[in-house]
Amino acid sequence: MSRLLVFQHVAAEPLGTLDPLIRVRGHRVRFVNFERDPDAQPEVAKYRGLVVLGGPMNVEDRVHRAHLVTELKAIERALELGRPVFGICLGAQLLAHVLGAPVRRHTQPEIGWYELHSTEPGRADPVFAALGECSPVFQWHSYTFDLPIGAVQLARTASCEQQAFRYGESAYGVQFHPEVDAALIRRWLANAGYRAELACAGLAHDAEMIAAHTREHAEPLRARAEPLFNAFLDLIGRPARRTVLPSR
Repeated sequence: MSRLLVFQHVAAEPLGTLDPLIRVRGHRVRFVNFERDPDAQPEVAKYRGLVVLGGPMNVEDRVHRAHLVTELKAIERALELGRPVFGICLGAQLLAHVLGAPVRRHTQPEIGWYELHSTEPGRADPVFAALGECSPVFQWHSYTFDLPIGAVQLARTASCEQQAFRYGESAYGVQFHPEVDAALIRRWLANAGYRAELACAGLAHDAEMIAAHTREHAEPLRARAEPLFNAFLDLIGRPARRTVLPSR
């Protein structure tokens, strides 16, 4: 049985640096790529954890993207079963929506590198504490959410109050992208659709400035994100090893 279920929305937004950490532990990963299979109906109960990746769509697009409704139901089911959930960007917005929090367009998009400030609970959180008190993280979003009732705020930036939260003991939503490395960011900056979004965002920095900041910040982010991801994977546990009987 596969142990980890991953919802992917577009090919441009993969697991990134989280992928090798999952595989080195011996987990099998079941990808559901809703861009290729929008009618997929994954059975959450079969899996030990759920990761929901980012994408260019938004929660309000569920009216004409039925897979978003499927995902919302799957996240709700995962929470009911007590399965660890990790939502990144769109994934965090979907998780917040399931928990009853409003999701809306933000006053100003965040695209590029921003200083993330952990809250006191964030600095003490067994998963999130690995990011430290203050660190640059990569952003690409134009929507935000309110903190769900009963959730714990873990981080903020100067331009967006809700950057990370925990619900219960094992459900995490992060608005930023801890999974990126320099190569993935270069792919986004070369993508025509992503570049158009950046050009329309009205930000003070452009693609060239983001690329320069990436050369400085990408590797330190990877180093901080690795223990964060590993701590989340600890909540899922390690896969059972097959017992190999001696040959006769």
